[in-house]
Amino acid sequence: MTQRPTTAAPAGLSRRSALLLPLAAVLPHRARAAIAPITDAMGRSITLPASPERIVIIFNFEEFTAIAGPSGWERVVGLGRKQWAGYRQANWNRYRAAIPRLDSLADVGIADDKSFSVERTLSLRPDLLIVHEFAYRSMAPLMQQIEQAGIPILAIDYNAQDPAKHVASTLAVGSAMGTEDRARALADLYLERMRDIARRVAGGKASKVYVEVGSAGAGTIGNTYNNAMWGRMIEAAGGTNIARDRIPTGWAPMAAEAVLASAPEFVFILGSSWTNAPNAVRAGYDVDIDTTRRTLAPYAERPGWQALPAIRNGELHMIETGLARCLSDWVATQYIAKQLHPDAFSDIDPVKSLRQYHEMFLPVSFAGTWMARLRPPNA
Repeated sequence: MTQRPTTAAPAGLSRRSALLLPLAAVLPHRARAAIAPITDAMGRSITLPASPERIVIIFNFEEFTAIAGPSGWERVVGLGRKQWAGYRQANWNRYRAAIPRLDSLADVGIADDKSFSVERTLSLRPDLLIVHEFAYRSMAPLMQQIEQAGIPILAIDYNAQDPAKHVASTLAVGSAMGTEDRARALADLYLERMRDIARRVAGGKASKVYVEVGSAGAGTIGNTYNNAMWGRMIEAAGGTNIARDRIPTGWAPMAAEAVLASAPEFVFILGSSWTNAPNAVRAGYDVDIDTTRRTLAPYAERPGWQALPAIRNGELHMIETGLARCLSDWVATQYIAKQLHPDAFSDIDPVKSLRQYHEMFLPVSFAGTWMARLRPPNA
């Protein structure tokens, strides 16, 4: 009996993944003129076909939409559905109404719960995988399998809250999608707004600020941030983050006693449209301001919080949690800075800023509640 020839799997590649190599290799090996190498957010040089036609993306979907435009999704074949539809369902519903194709895209899983599937990804025959830097690093063996299959990986990083990485990520996606003009406009807008904030807060008082995720309600202490995400945004807004060096780098809960001892002058609780979170602070597209304030109010009644300067002075606020690690996070930074330095931002309306951002770059209309104070000024 004549044996059929076999192909050895590259080192580190599972047998099932190796079986998919012929499928995965079809598009990357097509004869298409290469474009200039792209430098991604990790400083890696990526060589892509002139026009990727089968893209998989697992995070930063709204950023992809802003950069590539709604038509960019016509070239997407898979996504990390839970990261969008599972965690921020109201946002997902808005976007799938504007871009019906989203409903038909394959789910490849996500990094957060280790559901990302190499086999599922390769079966889609992508010619580009877009991932965030955290996923690239935390799933290094899986990323190696993808690359060994001949699939270029473009790493983006908005999580770092580093303007340089925001810009690098934006320009890289724009180059890959052939939408360099949109990408440059977004990058320029981001840098201009962040520089304007820095100019306005320079020399101002660095008030003490505390931020906490409000997904579980006031009865549970949520994560805060040290030298990451919202912690960096507080500092960019000219504030002092009370969690700085009080928790591990990244995010974790801060002890209730430590919060009380730090006596924050401003408190920002992060709200959203989380699913299966009945006690959460509600915010986002489909939430009116009365609902936001009703779900935020229990935080003012936490044990000992009535003595905090922030609560005594009516400086308990909500910001929608999705306004971090994104291309519009300058709006959230603007909002924080305006509370800390009202005179310097008297001509700035962050809600108007977010509305204009929608009108300029997104296919969905602005609506709902994204930033709010528990009690209106002078109430």
